Amino acid sequence: MLMLRMLQICDGLGLHPLPLPKFNHDTQHPMKDFLKKVLGKDEKFYELLEASADEAQKSAKSLSKLYAQVGKPDFEQCFTELVVARRVDKRIGLSITQELCQTFVTPLEREDIEALANALYKIPKTCEKIGERLAICPSQFSTDIVDKQVRMLEQATEVTASLVRKLRKLSNVEEIQDDYETLQTIEGDADRLMVGLLRDLYQGNVDAKEVVVLKDIYELLERAIDHCRDAGKVVFQIALKYA
Repeated sequence: MLMLRMLQICDGLGLHPLPLPKFNHDTQHPMKDFLKKVLGKDEKFYELLEASADEAQKSAKSLSKLYAQVGKPDFEQCFTELVVARRVDKRIGLSITQELCQTFVTPLEREDIEALANALYKIPKTCEKIGERLAICPSQFSTDIVDKQVRMLEQATEVTASLVRKLRKLSNVEEIQDDYETLQTIEGDADRLMVGLLRDLYQGNVDAKEVVVLKDIYELLERAIDHCRDAGKVVFQIALKYA
């Protein structure tokens, strides 16, 4: 009754209550976005790390295509894909650094984010180095010898990308551990394969120039797989911290 009487008095005096504001829930609220960023609830870090892992996987696939084009007209185009993947990943790394500087609380420890970003970037960077070696190798170079190593690298980058996506949900440590052990197995198999390849290289009847080229490529491929294992190790350690 009191509220009704007050409304009648306001109406008699020509006063009208202010209409209630209407909020559009579909639009983003600046303060809400700011708090998410400051309090570490922003998804940006996960998105950037996943994008970096995707570029690492793309670089391994591009490298696989590049091997098939050695000495052929499409070699330059395939090599350009490698360069682009490395440059995109570098920009992603710079974005991660910028976000770390602008975010007060991060969803993961800063050191872990930086370590994972660095390990992921080294994968396309190493793939590009392999492409550079292929660009200057002798025309009679046979790519069949390192085909198995390249397929191992593709598999390792696929597992690495899967591990990075699991960062959003760290409750299932068992799955993360299984993927990390898979990476360790791939890395161990690659090491044993490289020893066998080097033995054949040193003991076989191979031209000295080809020995230098193949040894360099063997070592770079092994290094790329090691970087995948390093990235997986960071993810596994993060999972153990937040378990």
